[in-house]
Amino acid sequence: MKIDEKDKLILEELAKDARLPTKRIAANLDIPRVTVHTRIEKMKLEGVIKKFTILKDFTKIGLPVTAFVFVAYNPQDNISQQLVAEKISEMENVFEVHLISGEWDMLVKLRGESLVQIGKIVLDDIRTLKGVAKTITCSSFSNIKNGV
Repeated sequence: MKIDEKDKLILEELAKDARLPTKRIAANLDIPRVTVHTRIEKMKLEGVIKKFTILKDFTKIGLPVTAFVFVAYNPQDNISQQLVAEKISEMENVFEVHLISGEWDMLVKLRGESLVQIGKIVLDDIRTLKGVAKTITCSSFSNIKNGV
């Protein structure tokens, strides 16, 4: 599916508030309501819109600390890098796992109640996993932009 300017504008409105009714989006963009509805349904059908969700305030739900863990893969452990990434993705407090290029093989986003808790996840769970050679952890001071 090719996304045009109207689709992009509709997606921007939904990104601000996924609960906006089509009538409000149509009024905001000066596009007919039926057109907005049809385009949203088409983007859902084509997989452009995967789901409607919420944006949590992690501080308020007890996970105020964010850290990023670079993971080096160990191919001598006879486990695929994809499987290692999947095992990490299933761990509690893991929010994102990316296979990346460069000196490191994976980038993992963790959230926790404290750096101590994040340290335990890295030391007890990630570093002990078969296929993990080494890690380096960077804690986040603050989030300026959340890309959802």
